[in-house]
Amino acid sequence: MRFGSFFVLTIAAGVLVGWFAPDVSQPAPAAEAEPSKERLDVARSEQWQPEEVVLSRNDDGHFYAEVASDSGSVMMLVDTGATTVALTGNDAAMMGIDWPSDRVRVIGRGASGDVYGVPVTLERIEVGGIEARGVQAVVVPEGLDVSLLGQSFLSKVNRVEVSGDEMVLHD
Repeated sequence: MRFGSFFVLTIAAGVLVGWFAPDVSQPAPAAEAEPSKERLDVARSEQWQPEEVVLSRNDDGHFYAEVASDSGSVMMLVDTGATTVALTGNDAAMMGIDWPSDRVRVIGRGASGDVYGVPVTLERIEVGGIEARGVQAVVVPEGLDVSLLGQSFLSKVNRVEVSGDEMVLHD
């Protein structure tokens, strides 16, 4: 189901290319010797930038997303009620995030009391090609079972919709 939209778009793109492709039996008109670099860059960025990322609801009722940085990727629970991205100590290490253990302090209060962590800024993270830079986060070395993808990332996405068993992030 995740890839259904991708396949439909791929087939539609193939049909459009076939429809508008020049007839190879006719000589082609003279073309520019080489397209400008600017035009190539625009074409590449449009080709690789997704318009939306579709996440399917997990059996536990939550949505999860693979979140990547330049150093690695981890699976995070998408938490629209979380103010910020919250990383377990292990996930922070997997994503190449250094955090000084001597700076652990109270960063909030949960149902079971104070929550300890270290505020960090994530240079760049992305979900399915939707990228955000300068994302505020906290590393919670103990007491967090799964990393949370919170509003410090989600607020940088143009629109988040939930319908049935799908969550769609629109770029």
